[in-house]
Amino acid sequence: MPQDLRTALNQFAEYLQSRRRARATIVAYTKDIEQLIIFVANLGKKDIAGVTGDELEAFLKKLGNDNYTAKSISRKINSMKTFFRFLKATGVVKLDPAVDIEHPKYDVKPPRILSRLEYRALRDTCRADTRIYAIVEIFLQTGIRIGELANLTLEDVKDNELLIKAQESHAERMVPLNKAAKEALNRYLEARGNKEGQSNVLFITKTGRPLLIRNIRTAIDRYFRLAGIENAKVNDLRHTFIAHHLMAGTPITTLSKLVGHKRLSTTEKYLELVKGQQVEKVKLEEL
Repeated sequence: MPQDLRTALNQFAEYLQSRRRARATIVAYTKDIEQLIIFVANLGKKDIAGVTGDELEAFLKKLGNDNYTAKSISRKINSMKTFFRFLKATGVVKLDPAVDIEHPKYDVKPPRILSRLEYRALRDTCRADTRIYAIVEIFLQTGIRIGELANLTLEDVKDNELLIKAQESHAERMVPLNKAAKEALNRYLEARGNKEGQSNVLFITKTGRPLLIRNIRTAIDRYFRLAGIENAKVNDLRHTFIAHHLMAGTPITTLSKLVGHKRLSTTEKYLELVKGQQVEKVKLEEL
């Protein structure tokens, strides 16, 4: 029985949710497929079974003409392949038109590791902004993900620890709060207050609403520019935490658990970046 394009997309989104894929992955995949559906619909296609490999190639060619990077196109190919594998497995299509699609080649840039001079400059630049200073300090001293930080609530702040709740495919864990992070957080909490009507989320806007991930990125990008730090992103603060502690001799198994890596091999990838770059031994609370 033919299935219209929109129905196929909706069923794919439900499938991703049932597989407990990360929220960001579900959003990215469904947006990619929606973009594809609009393209093939403009070609006159109404049901998903009529989509051909040539049309998928034409879609990818259009993306290239629209100045999408090879990395972005490769991600969209991942979305397409997952989508059509699902459709074939569920009997919606007999042949998978994406099976022979090849990924474009591109260079994967290694994580950006801030030097001690750089992260201290960032810290100094945002010191007067108690909220962003606390956020930067928590990133640097705990290595948590930006999504984990954005989801923190007041109740997640313990005496000397942060509770990182189970999120999508990541298990719950406790992360130690060192002196530097604790002091920065206490300064922010004093300025934040706890007025009626405010969100229970730890980091909030001036109007008491949750500070969103995009707000955090925008604010820290601004301080990167003010500090004269080039080609750095928020996630590089997490990379910096991991790399500097590996260089300092922190056991890789300890570090892997602290940052919430599901596989030790993920943490091990950083070893190549810090090979031969030993620094004086520091404790976790001294970054």
